[in-house]
Amino acid sequence: MITINNLDFSYKNAAVFKNISLEFKEGNVYGLLGENGVGKTTLLKIISGLQFPNNGTCMVDDFIPSDRNPYFLQNIFYLPEEVITEDTTPEKFINKLGVFYPRYDHSYFLNLMKELEVDANKKFNAMSYGQKKKSLLACALSLRTDYLLLDEPTNGLDIPSKALFRKVILQHGSSTDHTDLHVSDYGQNNTSDTRDTWSYNPTIIISTHQVKDVENLIDPIVILDQDEVLLNATFEEISQRLYFEYGAEKSDEALYSEMMPGGYINVLPNTFNMESKVNVEALFNAVRCNKKKIREIFAVGKGH
Repeated sequence: MITINNLDFSYKNAAVFKNISLEFKEGNVYGLLGENGVGKTTLLKIISGLQFPNNGTCMVDDFIPSDRNPYFLQNIFYLPEEVITEDTTPEKFINKLGVFYPRYDHSYFLNLMKELEVDANKKFNAMSYGQKKKSLLACALSLRTDYLLLDEPTNGLDIPSKALFRKVILQHGSSTDHTDLHVSDYGQNNTSDTRDTWSYNPTIIISTHQVKDVENLIDPIVILDQDEVLLNATFEEISQRLYFEYGAEKSDEALYSEMMPGGYINVLPNTFNMESKVNVEALFNAVRCNKKKIREIFAVGKGH
């Protein structure tokens, strides 16, 4: 589990986070949502140990990321938004990278490259931007880390590629029985013939501002804004507290309304105790436009 308590972070004199606290529980695919510049990338870098908080704590299981413990590093992977432009192929790149990750699965990498329709032996600098993104996603997934942090993974992907992205993420970790060597020390497999069957149930955090691309993947949802956490809730919690109404007219009681073909979508407090399908994009806009009311509805205050 990832636990963040009373965390502060600033770039020079500009505060990014002030006293934020939140948890990411094991085995979920989290959506980390927010407008550009609110600190999504910074938070992922703090979790992965690439940046250090000014105050407060960030713990990943029993590890402090900034300590850069070797066992911690082999069980977490951060995939940045930027793509690689090296004069090498995905095959060669992952073979060099994979030696640092005991659960790296080369066969799985090749299957992912095939699924994502990219040639593993084509050089990065000869690929389109979208092909590079898909290749790096295959690399990241094939490492089979306990924690996978994806920063704007759908940026630059066309519509068919976004569908493929959703497919492989849904499939990733869905199979439970794998055979893996015991790992005793960093980078060293136990040389005995003893093998262990392990259940692979990774925690994935997808940071994005392109809400529709990940709507059917994520649960729970974390929404950041400036220096605070506006929302950290599961779909079940959201549907208990908010009602998403699709109707012909705009509601005066709505926290947020948006015109759509055939009428409006209205986001209302769920005073009716009725079930509705959560619309993540409408939710995001409702939270952004009604911060105080959302805090009251979800009993979420600053620092929680």
